[in-house]
Amino acid sequence: MTSIIPNKNKKEKQRKTKRWPIVFWLMIWQAVSVFVGQEILLASPAAVLKRLFTLVTEPVFWQSLLFSGARIGAGFFLGAAAGIAGAALAGRFSIAEELLTPLVAAVKAVPVASFVILILIWVSSKNLSVVISFLMVFPILYTNTRNGLRELDTALLEMTDVFQVPRPVRLRWVILPQLYPYIRTGCSLSLGLCWKAGTAAEVIGIPNRSIGEHLYQAKIYLDTPGLFAWTAAIVYVSFCLEKAVLKGMDLAEKRMLVMK
Repeated sequence: MTSIIPNKNKKEKQRKTKRWPIVFWLMIWQAVSVFVGQEILLASPAAVLKRLFTLVTEPVFWQSLLFSGARIGAGFFLGAAAGIAGAALAGRFSIAEELLTPLVAAVKAVPVASFVILILIWVSSKNLSVVISFLMVFPILYTNTRNGLRELDTALLEMTDVFQVPRPVRLRWVILPQLYPYIRTGCSLSLGLCWKAGTAAEVIGIPNRSIGEHLYQAKIYLDTPGLFAWTAAIVYVSFCLEKAVLKGMDLAEKRMLVMK
């Protein structure tokens, strides 16, 4: 019994330690809102929470989340797959790395707004967030995976060559375990970024039934509580998606290691 209680107290203390900064900044937000005294300039936390509760009862809220979430999620998975595959090609063939290096550098440097305007010429606004999310994720996963391939243990790789280990076995037990931390970090970084870029693209393209459309309407009608409420929804969904993807990756890695 004595060993259980301290652990429980320790966990509760850790939770309190993580929560107090949120409470602190909510209090600052409330104080600044009261000082400004204009909801149209800065909505209070209570007004935003009330607006958010109103939104979640409306079908259009869930339709917009599904519309934008599906497209941004598709862009993320496509960008991650392309980035990892591109890094694998670059690690295998030097000419592939030479061709991909300036492309990745250009994607990193070009502003999102420029991509949005250019892509709107080629694709409909409905699929704009897919392409923009893809472009935000691809260079991150490519760079991280490429760095991971450079840091592979050469001694282990030489040993697999000496013992003529089959490629699938080498990939599963030698390469992937070393690459996993780099890929996981890349996914963690790119998930939040693709949500930011994807919703920003929707604000410019304004596809129907998207989150970006509601953000644009909140700006047009000076609905500051609505703007904050939609932003809070984006942050929460992005956070949940990141946790779900990383948890799934961790479970997949553990299952791969325990399977014979």
